[in-house]
Amino acid sequence: MSTPSLFLGIDVSTTATKALLIDELGQVVAVASSPHTLQTPRPLWSEQEPHEWWLAASASCRSVLEKAGVSGENVAAVGLTGQMHGLVLLDEKGEVLRPAILWNDQRTQSQCDEIHQRIGKEKFIQITGNVALTGFTAPKILWVKENEPAVYAKVKHVLLPKDYVRYKLTATYAMDKADGAGTVLFDLKSRDWSSEVLDELDIDPAWMPPTFEGPQFTGRITPGAAAATGLIAGTPVAAGGGDQAAQAVGVGAVEPGVVALTVGTSGVVFATTPSALIEPEGRLHAFCHAAPGRWHFMGVMLSAAGSLQWYRDTLAPQMSFDELLREAGPVPAGSEGLQFLPYLSGERTPYPDPLARGAFVGLTLRHGRGHLTRAVLEGVSFGLKDSFTLIQNAGLGEISQVRASGGGVKSALWRQILASVLEAELATVNTTEGAAFGAALLAGVGAGAWPDVESACKTAVKVTGSMMPDAAQVEIYREAYPLYRGLYPALKPSFGEITRRSPEGIF
Repeated sequence: MSTPSLFLGIDVSTTATKALLIDELGQVVAVASSPHTLQTPRPLWSEQEPHEWWLAASASCRSVLEKAGVSGENVAAVGLTGQMHGLVLLDEKGEVLRPAILWNDQRTQSQCDEIHQRIGKEKFIQITGNVALTGFTAPKILWVKENEPAVYAKVKHVLLPKDYVRYKLTATYAMDKADGAGTVLFDLKSRDWSSEVLDELDIDPAWMPPTFEGPQFTGRITPGAAAATGLIAGTPVAAGGGDQAAQAVGVGAVEPGVVALTVGTSGVVFATTPSALIEPEGRLHAFCHAAPGRWHFMGVMLSAAGSLQWYRDTLAPQMSFDELLREAGPVPAGSEGLQFLPYLSGERTPYPDPLARGAFVGLTLRHGRGHLTRAVLEGVSFGLKDSFTLIQNAGLGEISQVRASGGGVKSALWRQILASVLEAELATVNTTEGAAFGAALLAGVGAGAWPDVESACKTAVKVTGSMMPDAAQVEIYREAYPLYRGLYPALKPSFGEITRRSPEGIF
């Protein structure tokens, strides 16, 4: 039998389950993916069948081994990651009781209000690090209790999406601390379930699985799972982390001062913290990190690169993104006074407001398409700076480097704007596989390939490019940013009225 030398990361995302193999140098050996379907049985609802995740995980594991030309004997350990906040309910036999309610489900606003009323909003923030939002797990449990009492009466286990796959792999109930914190049933400081929150919400603590640090092993592949996946029975499975924490591991953002920035359809700012820092008003998410003994802040804007996609598709569908950006290049920083609000889907950070709307402000006859394009890039960058500002004001201090990923940072122009707006070095790295890569690294740490997560990242994650702030642009953006910050409070009353007058409703 050959010596196991590969580590497998499994990412149970909303659209597919990815399996990724890396070697002991952190090099990607092979990747495979299998899709899921999404159910929207009613307006605002978003659900999936957990069994689909297991079928997809099994297929992706078999496929990645085949692509790599190896057998399960070559895999030393498995790490898990996936979509956060989803609710999976099992009965005493481990059978699924209802379709999983996902992170992007919006049915639970009244339950969020109920949580704040029962516990007190300020107290809830101090315990969990967050306000109760519709995406989180806790209000979903209350919704099932209030609307599906027959289902609720049978509940014996509460899991998150990737942890259902863990259960199918190992026959054990377990969860990592990063994803556990995302349920908002955690005591953030103690890194485990909050007895006070569970008691106030009448949730049985016995339903909640034991929690583990990201590299810790939680169980081993069962013979049945081995037959389904091609892995070897007895292969250890590490706790892993929620997708954002694993993504941060995958780009090396595991130490204070190094921030992960994802500019995809949405935008995510992820900042590692050395202690359980909390933004007093809950405007930032505060969760445990997948790296042991670390926590993190996270800010989310809903339309980052999605703003540019909308702009191109709506106003210049005949042009490529490269053509649009070339027009924007000669436009001076600040777009000659033109500002863009990127609230096309409402907003989350720093304004948790589904009624917020996008806008161009300051248009004159002088402005052409290049100005509009650059204003979109700058408006999204200012929106991301909102999260950076909150993070720094909440106690993180100096940000030494930003590790950037996502489709938006492929543009050199946008990278320069971001570096100047954020006033920090913007670095790109060699890893592009995100959360699955981070999960594989966590498995490698658990197996002893690296002594800790920081060492694993230093071995596997390399900076491939760097953009420094432009001093002249910095001065311009320092003047423009307060104007941007003033637009939302000035327009907020109008957003509500616009929504009331819209026949389409909120969106």
